[in-house]
Amino acid sequence: MGMETRDIISLISKIREKVNRFIIAEMVKQGIDGIGTSHGDIIYALFKKPKLAMADISNKINKDKSTVTALVDKLVRLGYVTKERDSEDTRVVYVALTPKGSELEPIFESISKEMLDTFYLNVSDKETAELLKILKKVYGNF
Repeated sequence: MGMETRDIISLISKIREKVNRFIIAEMVKQGIDGIGTSHGDIIYALFKKPKLAMADISNKINKDKSTVTALVDKLVRLGYVTKERDSEDTRVVYVALTPKGSELEPIFESISKEMLDTFYLNVSDKETAELLKILKKVYGNF
């Protein structure tokens, strides 16, 4: 395994960090403070389906249950989501967007568009397709 191989892994990690920093900075500019990109992932999942079980959120954002619980509890404190137990099966907890949480959708969409425009600046459609193909292959290896 040559130096280039390690450089690729390092670069992917650094890109992820920069994208996350970009998103956080844009959220702060929009007055959304105190939430990270993992909180954003939960809110994003709820835009698509306004009420989700904690287990579904855990699967969708690829984080374990205890991590999701901590993230959701913070979103509850900030007033973006509510938690409620299933009336039939009390082990199931649902998370739902509040009106304050729903108001984030157009802001998140504009931040997402800005991030993608920056991400793909000077990158051709052909290069994007090739990169995606390679990254899917690498992902599949694990």
